[in-house]
Formats: sequence, C-alpha cells, structure tokens
Amino acid sequence: MRKLLAATVLLTAMSATQAYASECGKVTIADMNWNSATLLANVDSFILQHGYGCDTDLVPGDTMPTGTSMVEKGEPDIAPEFWSNSMKAALDRGVEEGRILYAGKSFSDGGEEGFWVPEYMVKKDPSLATIEGIKKNAKLFKHPEDDDKSAFYNCPAGWNCQISAGNLFEALKLEDAGFDLIDPGSGAGLSGSIAKAYERGEAWFGYYWAPTAVLGKYKMVKVDFGSGIDAKYFKECLTNTECVDPKVSMYPPSNVDTVITTSFAKRSPAAVEYLGKRSFTNAQMNSLLAWMEDNQADGEAVMEEVLTNHEDIWVKWVSPEVADKVRGALADL
Repeated sequence: MRKLLAATVLLTAMSATQAYASECGKVTIADMNWNSATLLANVDSFILQHGYGCDTDLVPGDTMPTGTSMVEKGEPDIAPEFWSNSMKAALDRGVEEGRILYAGKSFSDGGEEGFWVPEYMVKKDPSLATIEGIKKNAKLFKHPEDDDKSAFYNCPAGWNCQISAGNLFEALKLEDAGFDLIDPGSGAGLSGSIAKAYERGEAWFGYYWAPTAVLGKYKMVKVDFGSGIDAKYFKECLTNTECVDPKVSMYPPSNVDTVITTSFAKRSPAAVEYLGKRSFTNAQMNSLLAWMEDNQADGEAVMEEVLTNHEDIWVKWVSPEVADKVRGALADL
C-alpha cells in the first residue's frame, strides 16, 4: 500500500511539473525598432523558450501601436522595453482595468538624460564636471561658425527633448556665458559631433541620453547643475514649450519598464518572476550597444553575445536549474 501511495504521489508530482513547464504556452514579444529593445526582446525570447518552456514569437513593435494594442487587444504578451512616460496615462488606465502589468525595470538606472562633456576634459580640469566650471571655461567650446560664441549641441529639432534642453539652456543662463544653441539636424548629426570631437581630442558640450552606443564608445561625464532633481517641476514646466521663467533641475530618470498582459502573467508566474529580475544597468547596455554597432550585429547575434560572454549579468535573473537549461541550449547553437 505504501509503495502504491508513493508511486501515486510521484506520478502526481511529475504531472504537476510537466503542467508547470508547459503552462507558459505561446508568447508574443514586441521586438521594438531600436537596438536596446531588440536586444532585450531576443534575450527574453531565448531564456523564456529554453528556460521556461515558452513557445516564443517575436513580433514587430513600436511604442504607441504596441502600447495601444496591449491595452485594447491584450497582445503582444510582452513589451520588454517600454518608455512609459510617452503614454503613461493610457498604460496606467490599462493597469487599473486589469489588462496589463508593469513586470519590472528594463534598466535599473532608468533612462538617463543630461548635458555631457568628454571624460578627457574632466580629467584635465575636474571643474568641467560642474555647470559653473563649464560657464567659466566657455571659450573652450568653440562654435563651428562664430568665433565670438561657444557651442552647446542641442537635442535635434522636432524631438521632445529639444524643449527641455532649451528650457534648461535658458534656466542655466548659458547664453549669458556666451553659448549658442546648435541644432545638429538629426540624431546622427548629434552623435557624429561627439565622435568627431573625440577623434580630435576637442572640447564638446551638449545634450545626450543613455543607454546608447555612443556613450558606450565614448566616455562622457554628465555635468552637475548643482540643483538636484525636482521631478514634479521638470514634468510640469521644463517639458512644456510655454514654461515661463524656467528654473534649474537635473533630468529625472525616465521610466523604462517591461510591460506584460495580465493573461500572460496568470498562465506563467515563473516567467513573470524572471522578467521582474531581468534588468541591465545603463553602463552594461551602453557597452553592449557599442559592441552591437561595431559588429553590425542583429538581435540574435547580440543575444548570443550576452548569454555566452556575459553570464555574470544574466545568471542572477534565473534559478540554477533554468541557467543550466539556457547553457545547454547555447551549446546547441
């Protein structure tokens, strides 16, 4: 009788284990159209498939259409990198209505913005890590067209960040210090100006953000405004074109979340636990994006790079058993 009971218990446990392994089912993952997002999507796809038994499918995505579809249609199941502030009201409503959840942080530091200078300048003169040091040494930052002015490279025209950067330019009284706003024309123009300065060892001062390949390739220092962060004021005034008499605040971190549907959360709590732990620092992502650009790597190639050569990062997100499954699948590539 005892043997029969033991066998019954064993079979029940095996059935439960099998059900638990297969409960994830088919999972759609938004593969957004920028490099950090496609990196996350491919890493999640491989780990969920081989570590948690999910049948994963990468689908094209972009911020607004993906967010809207998740809230209104319940698909895709996962958006690995969602800059939530871009449609926060709609996402929060989706959470309140029980349609979606914030599963975790894509970047533990949050998205980072600021005014930056090359590290080699700060090593030579540490005061250049402060806005007062920048203003006192304005003549270092040569204007490309006017020798009587100094250059501040702004966020490109038409981008939302142009508004906040312009307001901070005014609040910091950079024009009084001799600076002129330079419109780089595009994101490529802005990153190209940094690359050009680095190649020549020249001075550069302007707006940029992370995580990006540029900050992975070129060591930059974020300038301290000496103001701290007033997130409420930043959101209510500094991001507004009609901000009157703007005051100084450092950029608050941007919310960059992994968003999932509640239906997915219900059928695979183990996978959701993984997504809650899966997060990169900006420094880690900057470096990986630089590798991705240098090697002209697609999402699948950078996924293999992350999981093969950066185990110290991802192994903390999963159990030893899942880690072994992922390693086994990597060995078969």
